[in-house]
Amino acid sequence: MQILVIEDDPTVGSFVSRGLREHGWEVDLAATGDEGEQLASAKPYDLVILDMRLPGKSGLEVLHDLRGRGFERPVLVLTAQDAVDAKVNTLRAGADDYVTKPFA
Repeated sequence: MQILVIEDDPTVGSFVSRGLREHGWEVDLAATGDEGEQLASAKPYDLVILDMRLPGKSGLEVLHDLRGRGFERPVLVLTAQDAVDAKVNTLRAGADDYVTKPFA
């Protein structure tokens, strides 16, 4: 399984990537929304893990643009934003699930 993690916090990105690799998955890490969107468009990932607060293009913009271009693979949002409105808007924009930080 190939997973793309789009996360600007190097500590969180490293932690998530390392955990996934320990389970045998291939992981690429992008630190900006623009970089993540480019990678997601260029490679057939099985899953995208997406932060919402990113430099450049926000996670919501990335999600909207990917879904608008027909990207159908699962997108898991992993973010510190825990407001109900943020969750609803993100799920309506096409996220498959929404997990708030901190997480276990």
